[in-house]
Amino acid sequence: MSWLPDDFVHPVYVPVPNTALHLRPIREADTAIDYPAVMGSRGRLWEIFGPAWGWPKETMTYEEDRIDLLRHEKEIAAHQSFNYALLDEKETKILGCVYIDPPERTGSDGEVSWWVVDDLVGGEVERALDALVPQWIAADWPFQQPRYLGRDITWQDWLALPRAS
Repeated sequence: MSWLPDDFVHPVYVPVPNTALHLRPIREADTAIDYPAVMGSRGRLWEIFGPAWGWPKETMTYEEDRIDLLRHEKEIAAHQSFNYALLDEKETKILGCVYIDPPERTGSDGEVSWWVVDDLVGGEVERALDALVPQWIAADWPFQQPRYLGRDITWQDWLALPRAS
């Protein structure tokens, strides 16, 4: 049994209210704008995602990022997991990402996390994304018990939960 209904159609364009930004599924072709976003915020991203995902490594190369984005693109197409890039209007910059994954730990039917680049932490864009994501998940995704990692549960508490079967 899939974690999503067979007839589920994932959103392909999500405007971020009160900004000129939007979310769309990430693609391998985004490597040139993803790599500087990730590596430019790598220290903070490692503090958030490192213990759980081992990402992003200090030594991550452009080619490793490209391979990672290709994997994400294939997983999105297969509805295995989703990575949405936060993009400017002309899609010349990635300013963050939203991850929507099947549950790795018990107690939810979908696990959601997100980040913005260091320059946007604490600002209007981060607040707009923080407000949007739970509303978007409730409106457009088929989850009854989504879990917002690092938001409604700490990453440490999440790691302590039993693994989902």
